[in-house]
Amino acid sequence: MRVIGLDPGLRRTGWGVIESEGARLRHVANGVVESDERLDLARRLVQLDEGLLAVLEAYRPEAAAVEASLVNKNAGSTLKLGVARGVALLTPAKYGLPVAEYLPMIVKKAVVGTGHAGKEQVQIMVRHLLPGCAIANADAADALAVAICHSHHAATGRRWAAGSEDPLRAARGGGR
Repeated sequence: MRVIGLDPGLRRTGWGVIESEGARLRHVANGVVESDERLDLARRLVQLDEGLLAVLEAYRPEAAAVEASLVNKNAGSTLKLGVARGVALLTPAKYGLPVAEYLPMIVKKAVVGTGHAGKEQVQIMVRHLLPGCAIANADAADALAVAICHSHHAATGRRWAAGSEDPLRAARGGGR
C-alpha cells in the first residue's frame, strides 16, 4: 500500500510517501509544500492545495494520513494551523483517497514506542525504519512518521477485518 503522510502548516506542509508490504516499509519520496507569506490567506491556501495536488499526481498514493493538531496557546496560530489542516484533509479527499487522522502522541508511539518522544527521536526512528532515506527537513520527517503510523494501523485493521487474528487471543500470546 502506498501512503502519503501530511504534517500541516500554513508556511510549510510536510509530506512523505512510503510503501508498505506487510511489516516492510520503503521510502518513496518526501518534501514540503510552501506558501508565500506575502500573499493573503486565501491565496496561500490555494498554493498549498495546488502543491499537494502535484505531489498526489506525481506519487499516486492509495491512502492519506494527516497529523491532527492540538490547541495552541496562541489563538491566531491555532486558527492558521486549522485552515492549513483543512487543506491537508480536503485535497487528498478531493483526489479520492481515504484520509485518516492521528494525534501527535499516537504517531510518536507508533514510530518511537512512546507518545512523549522528542522531534530528534522521531527523526532517528524514521531514518531507522526507512534506511537510506534522505529527509528534506523536520516537517517532512514528521510527515513520514504520520505515514508510518498509518501503515501500521492500516495493516492491523486489515488483519482484523480478514479475521486472520483473534485480537484477544493474540494479546494473551496465543495463536488462532
